[in-house]
Amino acid sequence: MGVERATWVLLRGLTRACEHWGDFPDVFRREIAAQQPGVDLVLLDLPGNGPLFKQTSPSRVPEIVDACREELARRGKSGPYHLLAMSLGAMVACDWAQRFPEEISGSVLINTSLRPYSPFYRRTRPPTYWKLLATGLVRLSARWREARVLALTSRMTVERDSVIDSWVDLQRRHPVGVRNSMRQLLAAMRYRASRLRPGVPMLLLCSRADALVDWQCSQALSRAWGVPLRLHTEAGHDLPLDDPPWVARAVSEWLRTREMHAATPVAKRLD
Repeated sequence: MGVERATWVLLRGLTRACEHWGDFPDVFRREIAAQQPGVDLVLLDLPGNGPLFKQTSPSRVPEIVDACREELARRGKSGPYHLLAMSLGAMVACDWAQRFPEEISGSVLINTSLRPYSPFYRRTRPPTYWKLLATGLVRLSARWREARVLALTSRMTVERDSVIDSWVDLQRRHPVGVRNSMRQLLAAMRYRASRLRPGVPMLLLCSRADALVDWQCSQALSRAWGVPLRLHTEAGHDLPLDDPPWVARAVSEWLRTREMHAATPVAKRLD
């Protein structure tokens, strides 16, 4: 009997589509191949984003979870899944793990923040977050808006013009409307996680230079839940864009550590 392939579900954040992952999925697949050969990567768009831009975005995180589960079922996928998610997508992953832990093998949350573990001024750095939202409200060129988003979310991207070109093309093909942007922001602001630690293995990744979400939000979760935290000292909010190899290696090392712990026999107590 062959070894069952691991399935990873990747979830992006506020108004972002699967194609915004860029090269990260390929980097990720290559890096974790040693631990999980033939891994199946499933990139899901949240309702209202990407090709789903004509759908109405749910204004509550649990409703987004339900939509993701329905889409996986429609594609013929079955769990348990590993989740890798950032920002709003990480809230979705957290709620998923808390409500349906039997469906999740492990979860990697990137640059997220949750009530009740962090105060509002750290969860959504007010000046910068509203600047980001305003880019979707002003009637200026798509290139100006996407350049502004990149400036707010990235600190390490070198090929900025090519990234902006690809994002402008995505926005023209799959425009996320103001109404859906507001509904997604409302979902993020409304969501309140349970005080109980999700009953699944978890890794937290965050960026010290994140201008949208204070990295101490991830630190607070790590302390409250007793789960490992890895901190990138230079990257911005879009950590998988700024340093894809770092993210992939962090997950690979986490998987390797889990394998080692699973293979270590529990010492028997001598009576």
